[in-house]
Amino acid sequence: MWLLIGGFLVLMVLGLPVALSMAVASLLYILVSGTTPDVILAQRMIAGVESFPLLAVPFFILAGNLMNIAGVTGRIYRFAVTLVGWMKGGLGHVNIVGSMIFAGMSGTAIADAAGLGTIEIKAMKDHGYNTEFAVGVTAASATVGPIIPPSLPFVIYGMMANTSIGALFLAGIVPGVLMAALMMATVAWIAHKNGWGSDTPFSWRALGEASLEVVMVLAFPLAVWLMMRAGLSPNLAIGIALAALLAADWFFDFSAVMALMAPVILIGGMTMGFFTPTEAAVAAVIWSLFLGLVRYRSMTLRSLAKATLDTIETTASVLFIVTAASIFAWLLTASQAAQLLSDAILGFTQNKWVFLLLANLLVLFVGCFIDTIAAITVLVPILLPIVLKLGIDPVHFGVVIVLNLMIGLLHPPLGMVLFVLARVARLSVERTTMAILPWLVPLLLALAAITYIPDLTLGLPRFMGLVR
Repeated sequence: MWLLIGGFLVLMVLGLPVALSMAVASLLYILVSGTTPDVILAQRMIAGVESFPLLAVPFFILAGNLMNIAGVTGRIYRFAVTLVGWMKGGLGHVNIVGSMIFAGMSGTAIADAAGLGTIEIKAMKDHGYNTEFAVGVTAASATVGPIIPPSLPFVIYGMMANTSIGALFLAGIVPGVLMAALMMATVAWIAHKNGWGSDTPFSWRALGEASLEVVMVLAFPLAVWLMMRAGLSPNLAIGIALAALLAADWFFDFSAVMALMAPVILIGGMTMGFFTPTEAAVAAVIWSLFLGLVRYRSMTLRSLAKATLDTIETTASVLFIVTAASIFAWLLTASQAAQLLSDAILGFTQNKWVFLLLANLLVLFVGCFIDTIAAITVLVPILLPIVLKLGIDPVHFGVVIVLNLMIGLLHPPLGMVLFVLARVARLSVERTTMAILPWLVPLLLALAAITYIPDLTLGLPRFMGLVR
């Protein structure tokens, strides 16, 4: 056990990438112990990515890239300005609302920070906001990306924990809204403290148009349900509702109603049983292509090729981490290391609320050093047996783990959102870190509420019959 875990930690301290550290430590353990055939390394690494749910990874990444090049991010930003830009500290609120909407398409915090972050930080600086505030609110709002569905970390966790990915997606909706509400309250407090005003004039007409877009999107699933109750087939009901929505969008030229439809199509399609979460990722790509090539006509073959190549690069990186973590996690289990660690934790406490506190501290710490995907694949085999033994719902625990790791993305030494925004804003990593620190308060409050009020995560999945 100590050779496996110690080798991994030493290699990481020496500066080797996380995936390579896990792969090399696993190989050293196999060679030194002599109890496991060498071929197991290759077999387990291949088995780690030979999974149907993992097909969702490249498609969700591609959907996020396509949304960025299709001009959807700009439309979402303008819609958010119309909806909340008139509030005090307007562009701070816009930043959070825009991230919530984009979260329903990309599934990753990095895509959110790189896509919307570039637009948001520039706009906030142009309106006189200091760079640190702009970077801080952008970083905090980016953490909503993998909480509101779809979510790549939920896909990986669902595969590792053998838990319904659809239930995880539904479980993230209320926590995501709670996080956004706490962050908007923080913006309002800072705006009041500094005497900031609004960034766009209040207009009943503009607010009415933005509200109408929201109503139309929310009315879509209701219209489908009513037509199905009236005896129409699901396909016909969806076709009629979608045709009506497209006609209204073309006639009134709404700014973002089609972009707002992405999460409705994904979540609605999964909950109604039209497609699995993996197929939902393909649906997200098809919808992105429709928006870029047909509705907005902002996508070119060159930009499409670039998005595809970026997706291949990112997918290769993610799946290599999964393969390396797969053999590492398997060896943790096979060597009884996971069981020993599990027994040590249970020997310390068998109270589930104390365990959740300890798990939060552990995952927050790990998230500062290890990539999100790698952390999930390493920690789940260790912690899940304890979770099940203590009667904690694995769907609830999945949301807790992912939120902890999202907060870890804001911290050095491995916080990817931190480095992306430092580059976008042209700030030093040290100044970016200091800018982000105040925003940990609303995020940690949200984490505490989500950890100790399970109904926040389990309410919707229970209502849909996906968990007991």
